[in-house]
Amino acid sequence: MTADQTAVIVGTGLAGGNAAATLREEGWRGRIVMLGKEPGIPFGRPPLSKTYLRGEEGLGGWIVEPAEWYADHRVELRTGVTIRGVDTGLKNVILEGEETVAYDKLLLCTGGRNRKFQVPGAETSGVYQLRTVAECDAIRRAAHPGARALIVGMGFIGSEVAASLRKLGLEVTAVLSGTAPLQAVLGNEVADVMARIHRNHGIQLVTEDKVVGFEGSEHLTRAITAKGVRIDCDLAVVAVGIEPAIEAFRASEIALDNGILVDETCRTSAPDVYAAGDVANHLHPVFGRLRVEHYNNAEKQGRAAARAMLGDQRPYDDIHTFWSDQYEDKLEYVGDGRVWDQIVIRGSQAKAQFLAFYLSKGIMKAVCGLNRGGDPELDADSELRACQGLIRAQAAVPAATLADDQVDVRSLTVPAPTGG
Repeated sequence: MTADQTAVIVGTGLAGGNAAATLREEGWRGRIVMLGKEPGIPFGRPPLSKTYLRGEEGLGGWIVEPAEWYADHRVELRTGVTIRGVDTGLKNVILEGEETVAYDKLLLCTGGRNRKFQVPGAETSGVYQLRTVAECDAIRRAAHPGARALIVGMGFIGSEVAASLRKLGLEVTAVLSGTAPLQAVLGNEVADVMARIHRNHGIQLVTEDKVVGFEGSEHLTRAITAKGVRIDCDLAVVAVGIEPAIEAFRASEIALDNGILVDETCRTSAPDVYAAGDVANHLHPVFGRLRVEHYNNAEKQGRAAARAMLGDQRPYDDIHTFWSDQYEDKLEYVGDGRVWDQIVIRGSQAKAQFLAFYLSKGIMKAVCGLNRGGDPELDADSELRACQGLIRAQAAVPAATLADDQVDVRSLTVPAPTGG
């Protein structure tokens, strides 16, 4: 790479920040420009639903690089910028106001945005969503002990916020479409345990229902559900997921489908254009095509995309991991189990200490550990780290073996290939 080339990174979140750091660390000699709408320096969002929301931790430990690093390493960090489009022919990023920024290599890390919750009263004061620091700070200001909080949706963010607000002393009610939190992602066996944990901590779960409106003349006072349940509340946090931020690219030559389509090396359909993080719909060598919305992926894929920009042809094949802290319970997950036909449990659901193996036609796709399994990112000897190897090999381990706690998961080996 020559010193007169320009790398432009659209997006100043975790993926973009890690990409910029990797470009400088691994030899990009030219200009680096980062463009993003959100203020501040790149950081990881996990504390926003947990420790930062509860006032237990700042964000200093979650930044990619200190503020001074960007100027010291000749990285132009421009925030408060709105991207209007990309001209892949002229190789320009078009900003609001018609300013253009030319690129030689372009990385799109625009992430996601909260899905709009379009019901009457959704704009009422006291109804919040959570994605940014500003949104988290607003929820913190409203989270007085004894206040009545409503959580709309009990995926990971909803479940974590519910746990955090309960720990802060609020009365918490959650409305969810399924019968238990995280049911669609983790299956009935795990979700039922999560429901018990939340109820044991005083959360009221309104299941198989949905919020259809909010009431309150100047401030939120009540939510109404489809089944006619009226829930008095002082604040509500809507956690119905995110959608990829791709509006600026719809008129470009960049292929889109549930995000920005990229190949195994994070390349888009347009020359010299790459994508990473929540917005990237990646062709994974093991899992096929998928889009991942977790911290660990944004960090690693941002770095992988930067290496691809530097000429690395190796596929990004990380066996994905994520975690969730709720109360004193810790959930760790490896793999991608979006489609399964069997869940095998090892350990005790009654004690909320087990591994759940997700199988499809006998092939291990993912493993979830609740208060068991170890951190696969930090502990090389953890059970879940061993499971990553089995998932990568698409191993078919007998269900009886997986369920048998007398068989150490770390002793399982990938069968050697057979053939003539």
